Amino acid sequence: MKILVTGGAGFIGSHLCDRLLERGDEVVALDNLSTGRMENIEGQKKNRRFKFVFGSVLDKETVRRWVRWADQTYHMAAAVGVKFIIDHPLDSITVNVAGTEHVLEAANFGKKKTMIASTSEIYGKSNKIPFSEEDDRTLGSTSIHRWSYSTAKALDEFLAFAYHREKRLPVVVTRLFNTCGPRQTGDYGMVLPRFVKSALLDHPITIYGDGKQTRCFTYVDDAVDAMMKLMSSPRAVGQAFNVGHSERVSINQLARKIVVATRSRSEISHIAYDKAYEKGFEDMRHRVPDVTKIHKTIGWMPKISLDETIRRVIQYHEQ
Repeated sequence: MKILVTGGAGFIGSHLCDRLLERGDEVVALDNLSTGRMENIEGQKKNRRFKFVFGSVLDKETVRRWVRWADQTYHMAAAVGVKFIIDHPLDSITVNVAGTEHVLEAANFGKKKTMIASTSEIYGKSNKIPFSEEDDRTLGSTSIHRWSYSTAKALDEFLAFAYHREKRLPVVVTRLFNTCGPRQTGDYGMVLPRFVKSALLDHPITIYGDGKQTRCFTYVDDAVDAMMKLMSSPRAVGQAFNVGHSERVSINQLARKIVVATRSRSEISHIAYDKAYEKGFEDMRHRVPDVTKIHKTIGWMPKISLDETIRRVIQYHEQ
């Protein structure tokens, strides 16, 4: 098939391009390199079935051209990372909402199957464990920039489902839970690569908050496998699916695991959220996915353990 991947030079997008090319597809990666990197797609550029297009999902004509060219679109382009969202709140809202609207509008012209990459941030600060797809959302005040990302991605989902209901556009929504792996950078607040980089340099590992908050980390290959299987399944159309690992770890435990795995001399310290981000910052205390729905629909379960994920990320950063 002919596949468009918006955000194709990003961390997850570039891995998705790898797998699509391995399958034999023609792939166009559209990216403005705001958070994506050309080094992520150096290998793909050698493939005659791959094309990189420098451009933004905010450019309606560019989006229209390449969505109409494609048989399917994976919409991965987004403003991501807690630090980026807080530092650039206007960009985050505009890119996430307007960019998704442009993709869906273009896809509707030929009823092109489209995947919208969403996020576990959708669930907000609810303390429920685990989160299932139909759970209520609990968000903080609009004065706290952190919640603008959750709200923008929720609007992306509403747009996707509205196009499916009113226009019969075949859409699939994936809610990604802390995807990590090679090519991910810690520059925008992603915790695992940030900890690994500090540990390898024997620099202090700084935890935001008390470190008792828990997360589930999904290796990127598992996430890509889930997305591709969902896009191949007629049963997935018009629905949202959690894509994540059920192995839960506190951030304190994660830091200790990384120190041991790297044989680091790094000290582990804590700073308040207010100092790390902004006054009044709120975090999700726990973020654990219920993957019953995706397992029943396509038989998917994550395969890579947290310890193996850490090992592979360390190996990548040691190169």
